[in-house]
Amino acid sequence: MQKKFLWIGIVLALTSSFKVNAQYSMQDSNSKRYFIGSTFFVLGNFVESNQPDFAQLNFGYRITEKNVVSLELKTWKYAWSLGIPYGDSYEAPEEKFPGYIREYGFAVAYQRFLWKGLYAGVHVMNAWQSFVDEDNQKIGKGFQIFNTYRVGYHIKLFRNRIFIEPSLAITHRPYHTKMPDSFKQLDDKNSKFFFGEPGLHFGFNF
Repeated sequence: MQKKFLWIGIVLALTSSFKVNAQYSMQDSNSKRYFIGSTFFVLGNFVESNQPDFAQLNFGYRITEKNVVSLELKTWKYAWSLGIPYGDSYEAPEEKFPGYIREYGFAVAYQRFLWKGLYAGVHVMNAWQSFVDEDNQKIGKGFQIFNTYRVGYHIKLFRNRIFIEPSLAITHRPYHTKMPDSFKQLDDKNSKFFFGEPGLHFGFNF
């Protein structure tokens, strides 16, 4: 998790020397309605010991200057409950699942710009799960809805061609089907909410 905050710091430092403007005007010839993007956390596949095999692709549309919708395609795996808070239990060996969960899904996201580049967003993800044991054998399947409530700042770069969005979020699992007992016992110890998840998205306008 410390590495996630480090990536945010590096990107903000690199972009601090650019002139940025987070306002979009649909009448401005430099403003684009569509974008494609992802998140810098895909780099975690290369630098973290607990590699998430994470992939994400976003397609977005700016309805107005203040309202944006997007579709996010995602896959990842994780071996600890998503509700474990920061602290001694976070990725502790005794909290690790006897295997991992692989998810494939898509999220529908809505952003509302509040003031200049400051925005609030809601992401609702539908995720299909495979439960895999320590022998790499699939032992079950499931489904969950995974919501993210995000506050962030949109920074435009290079004449609106590129943007980045550092953010903080609350994640919430309002629904999931029954897990295998060995997974469920560990997951039930934790909240369905997680507070303070950092985010660092990027995209290309067109």
